[in-house]
Order: sequence, then C-alpha cells, then structure tokens
Amino acid sequence: MTNVKNAGNELKNVVIVRGGGDLASGTIQRLYRCGYRVLVLECEKPTAIRRMVSFCEAVYDGQSSVEGVLCRKVNNIQECETVWTAGEIPLMVDTVGDTLKKYRPAALVDAILAKRNLGTTREMADLTVALGPGFVAGDDVDYVVETMRGHNLARVITKGAALPNTGVPGVIAGFGKERVLHAPAAGEIHCISKIADIVEKGQILAWIGDTPVRASLTGVLRGIIRDGFMVPKGMKIADIDPRKEQKKNCFTISDKARCIAGSVVEILLSEGVMPYEKTGRISGTTAD
Repeated sequence: MTNVKNAGNELKNVVIVRGGGDLASGTIQRLYRCGYRVLVLECEKPTAIRRMVSFCEAVYDGQSSVEGVLCRKVNNIQECETVWTAGEIPLMVDTVGDTLKKYRPAALVDAILAKRNLGTTREMADLTVALGPGFVAGDDVDYVVETMRGHNLARVITKGAALPNTGVPGVIAGFGKERVLHAPAAGEIHCISKIADIVEKGQILAWIGDTPVRASLTGVLRGIIRDGFMVPKGMKIADIDPRKEQKKNCFTISDKARCIAGSVVEILLSEGVMPYEKTGRISGTTAD
C-alpha cells in the first residue's frame, strides 16, 4: 500500500468512488451498508443504461435511490457532512478528480469502467483500487478487481492487469451481443418505451431523429439511456433481458456488481481501512 504524505486536507474514514454507474453502484451501496462514509465523484453527463440501479442519476435529478439507499447531489465537500449525518451518500460532479487534488480520502476506488485510466494514480490516496481493465496493479493503483464474467470474476489482482475488454456482453438465456442495442444514428434520442417494459422483437423503443431504434429480441427492457440525450452513432443505448419473468432485476443490483463489491470490501478491510461506524444496515434490505 502506498504511503504518501497528505498533500491536502484529510478526509478521515471516507472512501471516494469515482463513477456511479450500475457496477459502481453495487460497490457504493455495499460500502454504505458496511458503515463506510462514501463520496461519489461523477462526470457532468453520465450515460448509465441501467438507470434504476445507478447512483449517477443524482446528477440529473438531485437524488437517486438504489435498493433503499439514497444518494444526494452536493456542490462541495462542506455539504457532505450534512448528507452523511442524514444517513445518505453525497455525490459531486467532478469529471477530472479535482477533489482528489485538495482532499485525501482513506481509500479511492476507480469504478468509472471506462476500460482505460482517466487519471487515477496511487498518490491520490493511501489505498487505491480500480475495477476492470485499463489499470496495472502495483503501478497505476494498489489493487485491481477483475470485472469480466467467468471463473475469475471479482478476483483481487495484486500484480498486473484485468483481462482486456472483449466488447461482447455476457450470455443470458442463450443471448449475448443481441441483448445490447447501439445507436443506429447520431442525434437526440426520444424514448417511447421505459425501463421494465416487456418488448417484442422489432418493436420501436425510441427514435433518434427520424431513425427508429428497434428491439433486437423479445424480453424485458432492463435499461435505456435517458430521454433527450444526445447520442453518437454506435453508442450503447439499451439493454434487453430475454427472461420476461425477471422484471424485478431492473430495480436490483446485479449478481456481477454484488460480487465485485465484496472484493472491494475485502481489500479495504485487509488493508485496515475500517468503516466509520457499525450500522447494522444489512438487516431489513430487499431480498433478491
């Protein structure tokens, strides 16, 4: 673990997580339930597809709830204490990590999932963790957590990198790449369908200008980008689960996200980064 003198103000007992998409939110929610004080840093225009389970939606709506845990948008560090005291999670818009130049957290988790490093370094915190490819453990960060489905999912890597991104979604009920929809044209998207709708193959889900976005298969619309978003051609904009009976999955953290979250907590505890408080928040949560 890197030991660097504090270059700014210390955020004692605080874990900063860069990114608030669905996989990141699994880690954020787990840290919260374990009693950690978490601060989320997000970009100005998040592009989450699984928006019902993504804390980054607070950027647009001021707040976002995932499985009963509330995240609230704040404008500066000074507002965080009020949010923590209320038993909530603060989120700040900070694309490049300026906060990390002024304040030093107990630990930093890069959960942007950009498949490349967007500026996280080991000097930003005494303990640094990154999720997925684009980082080298022992060089860019202290630890990397594998995010690719399979035998090594959530494996903690102490030396080296996670497996490179294949660009192929995980297979569900025999469908892989067909589950994900990409923008057939560039422009402003106008959504007709909403998350958790049952859709049929070929059905128009949205329009991008005069170009229709059609369902690639029959199933439940697990995620779709926000209405009115300006999308470039080829951008991932929707996700269909072929299992119609799994509508509830639209509103719950995925098995993959929960698995990765467990490894992040393991790293923090093994390195002595302890929760701010013992909350007992695990009891009474929604069953999957």
